[in-house]
Amino acid sequence: QLDRRFGGFGGAPKFPQAMNLEVLLRHYHRTGERSALDGVELTCRQMAKGGIYDQLGGGFSRYSVDGYWLVPHFEKMLYDNALLSRLYLEAYQATGDTFYRRIAEETLDYVLRDMTSEEGGFYSAEDADSEGEEGKFYVWTLEELEAALDPDEASLAARYWDVTERGNFEGKNILHVARPPEAVADEFGLSPEELGARIARIRAKLFAVREERVRPGRDEKILAAWNGLMLRSLALASRVTGREDYLEAAIKNATFIVEELKEDGRIHRSYKGGRARFNGYLEDYAMAADGLVALYEATFDTCWLLEADALLDAVSELFWDEKKRAFYDTPADHEELVTRPRDVYDNATPSGTSVATEVLLKLALFLDRGDYRQRAEDILEKLAGGMEKVPSGFGRLLCALDLSTSETREVAIIGDPEAPDTRSLLETVYSGYLPNKVVAGRSPDDDEAGALIPLLAQRPAREGKATAYVCVHYACQSPTTDPEELSRQLGA
Repeated sequence: QLDRRFGGFGGAPKFPQAMNLEVLLRHYHRTGERSALDGVELTCRQMAKGGIYDQLGGGFSRYSVDGYWLVPHFEKMLYDNALLSRLYLEAYQATGDTFYRRIAEETLDYVLRDMTSEEGGFYSAEDADSEGEEGKFYVWTLEELEAALDPDEASLAARYWDVTERGNFEGKNILHVARPPEAVADEFGLSPEELGARIARIRAKLFAVREERVRPGRDEKILAAWNGLMLRSLALASRVTGREDYLEAAIKNATFIVEELKEDGRIHRSYKGGRARFNGYLEDYAMAADGLVALYEATFDTCWLLEADALLDAVSELFWDEKKRAFYDTPADHEELVTRPRDVYDNATPSGTSVATEVLLKLALFLDRGDYRQRAEDILEKLAGGMEKVPSGFGRLLCALDLSTSETREVAIIGDPEAPDTRSLLETVYSGYLPNKVVAGRSPDDDEAGALIPLLAQRPAREGKATAYVCVHYACQSPTTDPEELSRQLGA
């Protein structure tokens, strides 16, 4: 179904489908099939160069009305930016191409700048319209561009982002990168590095001018499920990029979820105006737990793993049907409905069932819980026919299946989390694309963590240095303090 010319799947309107792209990335990792990686790279590049991506402020719109990513429906959704920022981080890990890292960081920076509440929660969406016109905040005339910039800057910007008198959207211009940057650099007698530096300065000028415009409306509901998606992306980004602001934002968000959205072991679905409301659905519990697991891996603070496990206990109590061996979307004590819903398809967002399955598999590895793994495998077996017949409707569940059937790397890091040698080992763990892994860690004197997480038990540091253990089914290779040896073991 890949569009081999413009990327993505199918024709217009074209949606990003981050989860299905992750399936392709995992397929490449599993098989080495280059065409799968090529499809992911083509799509990621075309989207990031297109109008669906905000060229000045970062972040992705909901979808493109055409088949080549030019004209977006200008609405920006939190869940798209959570899923896509993680996809671009993983594309960076898989290829080493810093272009993907830049897009991931710009997207996360947009969320932290424009979509984050004082309490640390993430807002749901920004509208497409401002002043009654769709896209008015984002589009430019050539005259506006020239008024905002010096003449030489305006000439370069117009060429780089394809801004013309005629325009490409109702007489105005959606900024997009129509030509290879190398060709623009040659045309203006610049090196690629000089072009990048000049465009960065121009982007900052145009962004400042755009900030004076009337902004689109913002939906300031804070939804537990979508916050869980963004929490996972931020936690991963803090490890991949080393940026402390991402980790701080992730911790603040997790604290908000636990303190404001959780009450008596239950998750509320929505928060606005200082008040949490409505019973959480399966997706709220599962995605919040998923984000908390990722935050544990970013911090090695066991409180987040315990919170995730407590949410899984609630999931089992409230949503699991033992006879059907399946999850429902609404809790057992929800108001009575004609039919109790159970939607297993991964659509714009992953299903609660898919995310819960993946979290069960991860916590089974962290906590050595065979019952968690068995429940996950029951779900995968039950939905195997659906995954086979309609794979594009099960992107996230296929990722869980990949985790279930792979030789998962269980990585234990023993060392002071702030010490340079520990950080060096962690940088090695996250420098490459290794989707089927869990990472646990503790200080050498932290016996409580070892008691909670079997992977950390009886794993001493060697010679007073930070030490890594790479295991499969708890059978470990020789412990190492050397990042190069760790890299070899991870890839073995």
